[in-house]
Amino acid sequence: MKRFAIFLLVLVFLASVAGAGVTSYQVTGPVLEIKDNSIIVQKGKEKWEIARDKDTKITGELAVGAKVTIHYTMKATSVEVKGEKKK
Repeated sequence: MKRFAIFLLVLVFLASVAGAGVTSYQVTGPVLEIKDNSIIVQKGKEKWEIARDKDTKITGELAVGAKVTIHYTMKATSVEVKGEKKK
């Protein structure tokens, strides 16, 4: 019984670590422009262009002028190392 309880605790811990993965962010503001692959939102004085694809879930009617909250993550698509670090 003790082993089973320890196993469950380890399983819960591993599941919580795996779920913590990627940090998610959000931006809220009116939609300025809608493109096939991005949405441009006004945040304060800045324009934020957030990429989207066929898997992006949209709830409600997306239209220019609508106030939206976009949840997004930052993901590297490539990393290029430029030479060795100088000593």
